[in-house]
Amino acid sequence: PTFFHITTASTHDSKAMSEIPYETGSYYIFDRAYNKFSQLFGINQIGAHFVVRAKKNVQYKVVKWKRRLPKNVLSDCIIEFTEYKATKDYPKQLRLVRFFDEEQGREFAFLTNATHISSSLVAKLYKNRWQIELFFKWLKQHLKIKKFWGTTENAVRIQIYVAICTYLLVTIVKNDMKLERSTYEVLQILSISLTDKTHLKDLFDKTKFQYDKDRFG
Repeated sequence: PTFFHITTASTHDSKAMSEIPYETGSYYIFDRAYNKFSQLFGINQIGAHFVVRAKKNVQYKVVKWKRRLPKNVLSDCIIEFTEYKATKDYPKQLRLVRFFDEEQGREFAFLTNATHISSSLVAKLYKNRWQIELFFKWLKQHLKIKKFWGTTENAVRIQIYVAICTYLLVTIVKNDMKLERSTYEVLQILSISLTDKTHLKDLFDKTKFQYDKDRFG
């Protein structure tokens, strides 16, 4: 992660859209709750790209169809909004891609301002959004974030900060040293070697770790 924003449980995720430090040339992937076209237009205006799952009630007209479609892409077209508020919030054309996911047996519709990439890549970008869910699952499983040591807002925030910083440091060690171990293995070896003065490379070379597939990460 390059950014995180902590809110109360009752605050909807989409409220964080205005807090994200968007970067030119980056891609941002959103679920249907993020159909906030004024915010999406802001992303477009700084030269960044987005893929958002379209709501079923979005009103539009097709300007141009693409004919030759790859496997599982049902349609790929350029659209304009026809509903007044949507048109006001996003006055430019958008791309609409409909994709059938064979694994889930479901159809998905995506809105994007990325007209230079393939329709298959649009679907793949959205699918990679699942990595965010896996990241939170990993934090909860391995960094003891299910239970909090303190109940004040400050105590909860500190524990979340520490968990995320720990994850980042472990990931940096794994990537920089090009380790052939899972992130969980790296975390466990470091946690049992906190007072060990052995060089990290030697530490990972000599440590035998009982692999537990249920705790893979």
